Amino acid sequence: MRTYQQSLLRWFHTLSPFKLLLFFYLIAVFISAILMSFPFVYQEGTEIAFIDRLFTAISALSVTGLSTISIADTLSVTGIVILACIMQVGALGVMAIGTLIWLLLGKKVGLKERHLIMTDQNQTTFEGMVRLIKQLVYILFTVELVASFVLGTYFMYYFPTAGQAYLHGVFQTISAVSNGGFALSNESLALFSNDYFVQLVTMLLIIFGAIGFPVLMEVKEFLAAKIRRTQAKRFSLFAKLTTVTFFMLVLVGTLFIYMLDAESFFAGKSWHESLFYSLFQSVTTRSGGLSTMDVSQLTEENHLFMTALMFIGASPSSAGGGIRTTTFALAVLFIMAYARGRRHIRIFNREVHEEDVLKAVAVIMIAIMLVFVCSILMSITEPFSLSAILFEATSAFGTVGLSLGITGELSEFSKVILMLLMFIGRIGIITLLFIFKPNKGNSGIHYPKEKMIIG
Repeated sequence: MRTYQQSLLRWFHTLSPFKLLLFFYLIAVFISAILMSFPFVYQEGTEIAFIDRLFTAISALSVTGLSTISIADTLSVTGIVILACIMQVGALGVMAIGTLIWLLLGKKVGLKERHLIMTDQNQTTFEGMVRLIKQLVYILFTVELVASFVLGTYFMYYFPTAGQAYLHGVFQTISAVSNGGFALSNESLALFSNDYFVQLVTMLLIIFGAIGFPVLMEVKEFLAAKIRRTQAKRFSLFAKLTTVTFFMLVLVGTLFIYMLDAESFFAGKSWHESLFYSLFQSVTTRSGGLSTMDVSQLTEENHLFMTALMFIGASPSSAGGGIRTTTFALAVLFIMAYARGRRHIRIFNREVHEEDVLKAVAVIMIAIMLVFVCSILMSITEPFSLSAILFEATSAFGTVGLSLGITGELSEFSKVILMLLMFIGRIGIITLLFIFKPNKGNSGIHYPKEKMIIG
């Protein structure tokens, strides 16, 4: 037995952080699937196929929100609580939860564990990893506690008992912050389509979870310095580029979602209804997945535009998926710089590393191929339009959760494809790529270079 344990430990040490991270997420999927398979998770007399239980577990862990079952009609109160807990783990990341438990047990976090946290949180340095997790958990739980109380109290106007009101308040808060996309209604948040207070709070929570945890940390330090009246730390290039790109996409998304349906869905609606419908949909399409409308009622042009927003997704080191905002921004800046004959990207009086630009291009190309191939494979077995299938596949990859209503009618083959897309969307393209990276470095051998004809 001792020899077996030693062999297992040696095997663990031979794995790269990326392979270990994949291993831990697979364990998390396994545990989540087991939890979602207990009979008490579902309402009495409900029969759910195993693939649908697995699909729900992966969707919650990857904080996507796509579902092949009706959450409101099938889950018990215990099941709702378990689903919320799985979303919470997915939002923070498996390694963050593991680190928190490790710290509560009084254990020391070693170099290997810090490297895993760095990989899971998509960071570039070991420095401050444990501190980042502590602050992240503190801020996240504080925001969720306050928002749950506010929404729960407010929901007493909507639901007959305080228990139901606070259950909906807590679940909607966790779903919004985690960008989980699940709701305790078959119409998502359509009940609040004219309640701008609920919409505003929900949008703020979605942005909180999608803007990126490092950005939140920098904002916290900036505000703390202002309160103490000390010199505030300058925002990093990452924070500036992420924030500008994020809110520009929200603005552009709001404008285009309205314009593409101005003569259709928004016809006859007041200016404030059109504004909140468009704004909420722009915010949630990037990763949130909650919706105040039936998106299938929008035009096909709008579906295509929303597919692009879902593909971009949220910011790095956040609860969201997609190629991420900085990847999109670097690709656009690279094209602009190349068109002007420049070899380097300069922004905010800083120059971007060439390696980061190469990563951005690689992520975009692999993501396009991944979504394209999966959409083609699904179209072979499904009777739905290609645009609806592309929308579904991109929603899974971007861990968004919006659907045109076809998720529950998909074949098992397509459900498996969506599960893979959701899982990849959660762990990230970079982690997926580096799983195949050999442990040994490059040999250092260079071959003669030769020019290629391009374009």
